Amino acid sequence: MRVLVVEDELAMADSIRRGLEAEGMAVDVAHDGETGLWMARENSYDVILLDIMLPKINGYVVCKTLRDEENWTPVLMLTAKQGEFDEAEGLDTGADDYVTKPFSFVVLLARLRALVRRKVAERPTVLTIGDLVLDPASREVARGDVPIDVTAREFSILEHLMRRPGEVVSKTAILDAVWDLNFDGDTNIVEVYVSSLRKKIDAPFGRKSIQTVRGAGYRLNPGPG
Repeated sequence: MRVLVVEDELAMADSIRRGLEAEGMAVDVAHDGETGLWMARENSYDVILLDIMLPKINGYVVCKTLRDEENWTPVLMLTAKQGEFDEAEGLDTGADDYVTKPFSFVVLLARLRALVRRKVAERPTVLTIGDLVLDPASREVARGDVPIDVTAREFSILEHLMRRPGEVVSKTAILDAVWDLNFDGDTNIVEVYVSSLRKKIDAPFGRKSIQTVRGAGYRLNPGPG
């Protein structure tokens, strides 16, 4: 899952970023509405966490602008303000949900995942390819009835591939989806993680579900593997 956090309180933004990254998500951060709007336009995100009281452009305007441009990325608004009129205004400008500070990170995470799952056709609750099963909510992976232990980064890569069965996905596309914008390392890091995934989800079961397409990227075999 790739998340954009637009929050001007530096400590709050950093805390949210660290918490989401610990859950295996790729997180980009903007500290004002103008930058947040630009990033939302230029990049593809699964969800946007958007503060209301922002410098330059407030969250209401950011959200309304995105909706006017037919950008339907789910938006979870964050605010220190309270009251039903503030909540109503946020929802009326196109936000999908609303959380008032201070909030529990556990609740924030649950709301965020619920927003992403609402697009049922695009975000099934559980991903299944043959006997390979990935549950985004519980963060569990299994082959049939055999649970498989994967790292947060491996989980994110596998989820990205499983949402595109049969498609060739480039290293760059995986980097864009799983790492944040500040990553400036070698793209071969993807090979390291894919190799590790193969040792966990394929080799012990005599499968070859993650295929290398030379010069193009990787493809998850939509068949039995």
